[in-house]
Amino acid sequence: MKKIKNYSDEELIIELIKRIGENPKRIGLLKTPSRVARSWGELYFGYDQNRKPEITTFPNGEDGLFYNEMILDTGTFNSTCEHHLLPFFGKYYFGYIPSKEGKVLGISKVARIVAFCSAKLQIQERLTVEVVQTLWEALSDNLLEPRGMALVLIGTHMCKSMRGVKKDGVMTTIELRGLFKNNQSTRNEFLQMTRESK
Repeated sequence: MKKIKNYSDEELIIELIKRIGENPKRIGLLKTPSRVARSWGELYFGYDQNRKPEITTFPNGEDGLFYNEMILDTGTFNSTCEHHLLPFFGKYYFGYIPSKEGKVLGISKVARIVAFCSAKLQIQERLTVEVVQTLWEALSDNLLEPRGMALVLIGTHMCKSMRGVKKDGVMTTIELRGLFKNNQSTRNEFLQMTRESK
């Protein structure tokens, strides 16, 4: 993490602790600056392109099986709202339909890309698009693209429940491409699968 105005990371956090009215020399807070500095390195690794996961893909049909039906992956995500620096988190539902002549994803890569794109200051709308764009590019080769791709994020935002309106609730964002966007039955099938997997 870069130094700001000659502050070390820990000195900056000490200053923040002072600004909220706390005593950074209180025994319970003595090691907090170093803990926070280390946690920032873990939470915000998405700014380091050297830590971007390699997206392993395989030629569809390489082992004799051609697969061109819908593939669904679900998991969780957590990020930090760029407006108030408070967490938001929830579930993701990812689906894609590979091209018969194209590529298929390694099974863990969706979760790894969701984690990487989440590991910086974000808004949920951008996060949704960024994940899909990254995976779409990984599966595309020249003019050969996946037949379709979709991502739904359902997130709980602490900036809504802890401050301001102080109400619980979730935000849902969706990004659709290819058949998921242009074919209603494909889109409906995906959305039905996401409902059934909750």
